[in-house]
Amino acid sequence: MEFVQVGDLFIPQSEIRFSATRSSGPGGQHVNKVSSRVVLEFSPTECSVFSDEQKQRLLTGLRSRLTKEGILQISAQEYRSQHANKELVLAKFIEIMEEALRPPKKRRRTRIPLAARFERLQNKKHRSQIKERRRPVNLD
Repeated sequence: MEFVQVGDLFIPQSEIRFSATRSSGPGGQHVNKVSSRVVLEFSPTECSVFSDEQKQRLLTGLRSRLTKEGILQISAQEYRSQHANKELVLAKFIEIMEEALRPPKKRRRTRIPLAARFERLQNKKHRSQIKERRRPVNLD
């Protein structure tokens, strides 16, 4: 049984579906005869390798890439050969999955420097004075 390594996890290739179709674009007779475009389909929710937390992280991280059925589809048609496109689509898959599984960085709170706060207040006072000068003078 073949596996695809994503980070420190090994996904069985039986859980990844590949299909080949005709690629689009120029290429003449070759592109019309050969199914060189490769489409990878993977369902993160049905994969037995991931924990519930990892599945949730995948669903939020891949939210814009998933179909309505919750399937991740990645395609490649850059090369003339189906084998090269399959290798490319697997590389894309690994990169996308590692990015989605990576935990988000915690934001470190930083203090606004004193000089920046002072400059902000000075700008506000200056703006206020400019607007004050626009008003008509009251001679009472």
